[in-house]
Amino acid sequence: MVIKSYAKINLLLKVNSKLKNGLHDIQSFFCLIDLSDKIQIKKNQKKKDQIKFVGPFSKFVKLKNNSVNILLKNLRDLRLISGHYSVTITKNIPILAGLGGGTSNAAFLIKYLLKKKASSNLLNRFEKIIGSDLKIFFKKQGFLQNLKKIKTFRKKQNFYFVLAQPKIKCSTKEIYSKVKKFSKKEKFNKNMVRKKNKFLDYLSKNRNDLQFIVERKYPQIKKLLKDIKNEKECCFSRMTGSGSVCYGLFNSQNNAKKAFINLKYKYPKIWFSLAKTV
Repeated sequence: MVIKSYAKINLLLKVNSKLKNGLHDIQSFFCLIDLSDKIQIKKNQKKKDQIKFVGPFSKFVKLKNNSVNILLKNLRDLRLISGHYSVTITKNIPILAGLGGGTSNAAFLIKYLLKKKASSNLLNRFEKIIGSDLKIFFKKQGFLQNLKKIKTFRKKQNFYFVLAQPKIKCSTKEIYSKVKKFSKKEKFNKNMVRKKNKFLDYLSKNRNDLQFIVERKYPQIKKLLKDIKNEKECCFSRMTGSGSVCYGLFNSQNNAKKAFINLKYKYPKIWFSLAKTV
């Protein structure tokens, strides 16, 4: 069985407060994109799981205590699965990038292994040990109202992206630890997302609260985002999550492709990828 494990993009991200458990309460418009890891999984007859990472970003994955072996161990402890598995994951999603690759791997394995048995209580439990953004990967697009609630869109919006990652790895824990000012909470307005142009206008006037922190530490991120924004027909450029992946959002696939070619020529040593909403 081969499973696609999609990456996510934060279209905006507001850090509202620091919680007693050390995490931060955030709000975010998000979408899943077609950049994906590929997961091959089958039961084995051995007494342990065999987990292998291959592909362009496999060398950056922790061989112990990664999201996949943590998930399988806990599912067995809860007696939700039995036996052991051979799992090969082709890592196409950059690591420490703000795209949620590791959490995505766990989420899509939960979907596959448990089918419809993944209760809210179970997901809450796994969020604490795998990633606080786990629930995002059970929706294609939506508004993360806080760490517990997600509002979904009635009408799916189609966007096209140019993704770029300079040779920088951002520690989520470190970036969040530098947040000193908090944003006011937003109320979700359904009318905001019904019309694409109105939604894009709203997004372009907002921001990712973590971006300024990363730009201050890595000035090359600020320059890259400016160059992406200057591409023809780019609606806005932004960093996703706690970085370091930056993106430009485009209304058409053709404009995104042209920007991709231009930026790839200008930054030959940087990883670039085209993506679209799923």
